[in-house]
Amino acid sequence: MTREELLDAIDKKYKDMGQDPDVHLSGLLHAEPMKYWDFIQVDALLGLQTQRTQLPDEMVFIMYHQINELLFKMILWEISQVSESETVTAEKFTMHLGRISRYFDMLSNSFDIMGEGMEKEQYMKFRDTLTPASGFQSAQYRKIEFASTELINLIDNRFRATIDRDTDFKHAFEHLYWQAAGKDYSTGDKSKLLTNFEDKYLEEFITFMKDYNTLNLWTKFKSLPKEVQANKKLINAMRHYDHTVNVDWVMHHLNAAKKYIGGGEATGGSDWTKYMHPKYQKRIFFPDLWSEDELKNWGITNLDGYEIID
Repeated sequence: MTREELLDAIDKKYKDMGQDPDVHLSGLLHAEPMKYWDFIQVDALLGLQTQRTQLPDEMVFIMYHQINELLFKMILWEISQVSESETVTAEKFTMHLGRISRYFDMLSNSFDIMGEGMEKEQYMKFRDTLTPASGFQSAQYRKIEFASTELINLIDNRFRATIDRDTDFKHAFEHLYWQAAGKDYSTGDKSKLLTNFEDKYLEEFITFMKDYNTLNLWTKFKSLPKEVQANKKLINAMRHYDHTVNVDWVMHHLNAAKKYIGGGEATGGSDWTKYMHPKYQKRIFFPDLWSEDELKNWGITNLDGYEIID
């Protein structure tokens, strides 16, 4: 684009907005040039780490989880570009799933930072100051689940037969698989871990669940033309994402936790092994893309134990 064409384009842009282009050009003349630390907001970002103890490895724990939350935000950003697009090609769908899977691959491979990056003695001391907070309470991770699949696939395995698409959202919410981490179903009593989480996010979750009821990745995939659904690259990208999130990442997380707390309670008091391990709840985003044997052995085979479609 030539200088004249660029000025003409700027002129048109601001006139179309009902703005005076000369005013904006004058403002640009006096504006300070952008600096990296201002664009990235480095000072604000590096000021978000606040320890509750004097134990050095608590800082590792804090920063690691903040990095996770940034990656979760990137994942939700990618999902929205598929879900909110009126026309999605196989290539576009596959591209965004590839990005999402790479973020989750990074999350899965990062657990060595936790597993090898903190002294157990320090962790066992500062973790008590976290009670009853827990990584369970990552709202963004729950949104990733809602945005990835239909609610029925997130319902506790014991209650799926009693819930369908016409079920009230709050009733469905009460039977999500992760409720088992903080709820006694025989009494209905909830742990502080769960009540704190719901006090903060319940209404936001219900709204998000409604928004993604027909926009989640699985429903979006099933709405595509049959020839697009049959695209092998897209199917493999769907399967890779599903397995990466619901087996690889979960098992790496679970194994890192075991190193520090063995079979003990999580900071929030949850029965975390049964709630987390994929073989119990069989959390599967895209169930129709897996064989009967793969579904039966979900979370039991090795981390790479699934087949690429030829």
